[in-house]
Amino acid sequence: MRELSSSLITDAVARLCASANRTLPPDVLSAIRAARAAEDWPVACEVLDRILENDTLGDGLPLCQDTGMACVFLELGQDLHITGDLRAAVDEGVRRGYRDAYLRKSVVRDPLDRVNTGDNTPAMLYLDLVPGDRLRVTVAPKGFGSENMSRIAMLRPSDGVEGVKRFIVEAVRAAGPNPCPPVVVGVGLGGTFDKCALLAKRALLRDLDQPNPDPCYAALEAELLEEINALGVGPQGFGGRTTALAVKLEVLPTHIAGLPCAVNINCHVARHASETI
Repeated sequence: MRELSSSLITDAVARLCASANRTLPPDVLSAIRAARAAEDWPVACEVLDRILENDTLGDGLPLCQDTGMACVFLELGQDLHITGDLRAAVDEGVRRGYRDAYLRKSVVRDPLDRVNTGDNTPAMLYLDLVPGDRLRVTVAPKGFGSENMSRIAMLRPSDGVEGVKRFIVEAVRAAGPNPCPPVVVGVGLGGTFDKCALLAKRALLRDLDQPNPDPCYAALEAELLEEINALGVGPQGFGGRTTALAVKLEVLPTHIAGLPCAVNINCHVARHASETI
């Protein structure tokens, strides 16, 4: 049994809060460059050029003023023993990361009284037990321009794949320019009401050039991307070929009477960073 001090988790979370907010992952940059190369609408070309320019001009500054809620995903090896309070360690990492990197604090302590917590805590914490004795930490800051566009539907099995496609495409159409397209569309299919929504959020962590390992779902991702880009919303809503950079779909078994489907959208600043300790 390997032991890991919770203080090392705090250090990792703090580093990841800063790096995720300051640096676009290489796969996202590559997808934006590919979209620019394929674009022929002048306004869309200019928007994509500005997005790429923003990445080079940051010099350690946040990519967006909305530095999001800190969504922290932990893959905890079952042969690893953490000494100390795991939840407290994660929150302290968020507190330190957002303070030291001068990131905007966007969390309120209560949905109705709207008083800011002042340090961007608590983190939204997701924990999976996996084989081994390591801990993989992923921080995915989630801004609410895109998060507010999330949708979930408890479809009927008789709706089938066509019903699933209609729901996903309509969710992106209804979102329009609000989530700062070009977007990344995370889709959860199956499970239960709550698990389906989590699947959609986890889907956003996949590399954009990594299709679903099931050929049928990989083909569905490609089909959905084509339909979404045919909407013509375009970069920042000004029209063009690229409304979405990718569609990522994650699937779980579900009940015989259900077909849950959730959509979680990321803006073009599709931020996430990981570290294994």
